[in-house]
Amino acid sequence: MEYPNKNTLTLVFIYSGEFAERVIRNLINDPSFCKSCGLYCDSCKYNVYSFVRNIRAAIELPEPSKLPAFIDNPEEYMPKKIPKADLCITSGLHKDLLLELPTYLQKAEVKGLIVPIEDFNEVPSGLKKQLKEKCSELSLENAFPKPFCSLEPRENSPIISRFVNELKVGRPSLEISTIKRGGHNVIESTLVKRSAPCGSTWYVARKLLGVKTEKEILYDAIAKAHHSYPCTATMSVDPETQEPILHIGGFIIREEVEKALRN
Repeated sequence: MEYPNKNTLTLVFIYSGEFAERVIRNLINDPSFCKSCGLYCDSCKYNVYSFVRNIRAAIELPEPSKLPAFIDNPEEYMPKKIPKADLCITSGLHKDLLLELPTYLQKAEVKGLIVPIEDFNEVPSGLKKQLKEKCSELSLENAFPKPFCSLEPRENSPIISRFVNELKVGRPSLEISTIKRGGHNVIESTLVKRSAPCGSTWYVARKLLGVKTEKEILYDAIAKAHHSYPCTATMSVDPETQEPILHIGGFIIREEVEKALRN
């Protein structure tokens, strides 16, 4: 087995459900993962990157629906061993197991925790507050991006910032060039500088080629591509933001496309 060198940012995933697997498959650039373009696939992302050496482990725990509503002895379900790593990414865990996780991470010498919130029911505000307090007590960097594609570098979180900057995932970033065609500005080329962790940015960027830059046409193309990938965030209205989290993800990619066009 080939181990990462001492300067490589290392990750461990502890999860239940499909969302984390989607992020993992995007990070390792699994060639069977993105089939969104079907027969028209031009392999825009394959062989461009792979962060397989950054991932120390992917530990799947039982789904919450298969566990008791309240768990008195969470150690019965927690991982027996967590490898030492810089950062843990977790999603889909039973609330009682999630609350116990920071203690296990500190013992394993993991330095930070990211808890993406794609569905507020999985991490309600009270649980998030408890987790933040626990992470602070244990000196664990922590982030709760809602959704995952809102994650950006932060001065007080160097490890999480390395995750965003070195693995090029988090809030999307693009470069776009246009050309004049038939009296309209049309998108000629797109370059993904940073992708949403689920990989959707690559698909949206591909679907924008040839699209006119008039706002109504552009917004429609972005929304169709974002929904078609599809985004994994919930369509239920989030009580904190008063928006479905899926819509927040859509607003983010729209803002980043507009920013790239201005630049």
